[in-house]
Amino acid sequence: MILYIDGDAFPNLLKPIVLRSIERLGIPTKVIANKKINIGNSKHIEYIVVAQGADEADHHIVELCKENDLVITADIPLADRIISKNAHAIDHRGELYSIENIKQYLAMRNLMESIRESGEITGGPKPFGQKDAHAFANQFNAFLAKY
Repeated sequence: MILYIDGDAFPNLLKPIVLRSIERLGIPTKVIANKKINIGNSKHIEYIVVAQGADEADHHIVELCKENDLVITADIPLADRIISKNAHAIDHRGELYSIENIKQYLAMRNLMESIRESGEITGGPKPFGQKDAHAFANQFNAFLAKY
């Protein structure tokens, strides 16, 4: 398994959690973003900076990702593309996306985007906090224990 991290908007609170697991388990990891993102120094981590532009990092992750790899991303359309490759995706708040739930998340995301485009002001997601980081750590560690 290779771990891919969608570096765009990767929360700082998650960096030490992920780095500890990468080091402890020797997980080959690729951090992909359109600017330099540093989650820490490790011989297991490769940093890849892609061209500027919407979804460039996402396209590169999808291109590289293979069956049973894991992608950490908050981008639901990216998670959908990953799931369709029989790989795994987990978001920053600890949601493990699956065949069973990804279409529901995608539909809700598209509905909210449509509402915002119509001019309606909607509140965004609540600020990322320690409770979210804890939920992520629990889900991430449970996933890694199976693989």
